[in-house]
Amino acid sequence: MSDGLRVGVLLSGGGRTLGNLLEYAERGELGGARIVAVVSSKPGIRGLAVAEEAGIPAYTVPRSDYPDSAAFSEAINAVLRPHDPELVVLAGFLSLYNPPEHLRERVMNIHPALLPSFGGHGCYGHRVHEAVLEYGCKVSGCTVHFADAEYDSGPIIVQRCVPVMEDDDADSLAARVFEQECAAYPEAVRLFAEGRLRREGRRVVVLPAESL
Repeated sequence: MSDGLRVGVLLSGGGRTLGNLLEYAERGELGGARIVAVVSSKPGIRGLAVAEEAGIPAYTVPRSDYPDSAAFSEAINAVLRPHDPELVVLAGFLSLYNPPEHLRERVMNIHPALLPSFGGHGCYGHRVHEAVLEYGCKVSGCTVHFADAEYDSGPIIVQRCVPVMEDDDADSLAARVFEQECAAYPEAVRLFAEGRLRREGRRVVVLPAESL
């Protein structure tokens, strides 16, 4: 098996984002990155089956079993530790995650809006698209960012835009945004795996391939 970047994935739902990343990895389009473990915050969800079907170790750490995000994160870290991930990807993960110190700047999240707009605690899924439509926005999109100790507040890596149509509802806008998510997240993981992301405060500079 490849010795590429080892990635751990945290999820809370159906595993569409996980499945998309696996497809990119299978095609060799993740910069050599490979998913080595998947952890779910809920039992019995489709995302676990997606991992198992791909032969990836999958674990459940129920959020409801822990009093706070710190204890919950410690349990996740204990599960991930034997797999030694070099990057943790949040793929529809609905809780705060506190990584160990060596992964502090190695956690990514994707959000279905153009941050810093329409983000923060409780702003996820169709709630985001409903808020975008209610506000009358003409464009929306998705944001991949480095995750930190707050919801949707870390430095931005990749953003992709989509138009908001006059006849959109939350479902149609969500579908259009998700198409861009399916390109943006693999792009961010690939750039990280290739060593092409440099953090400068809140800015993330994407280095040209020829500079490496």
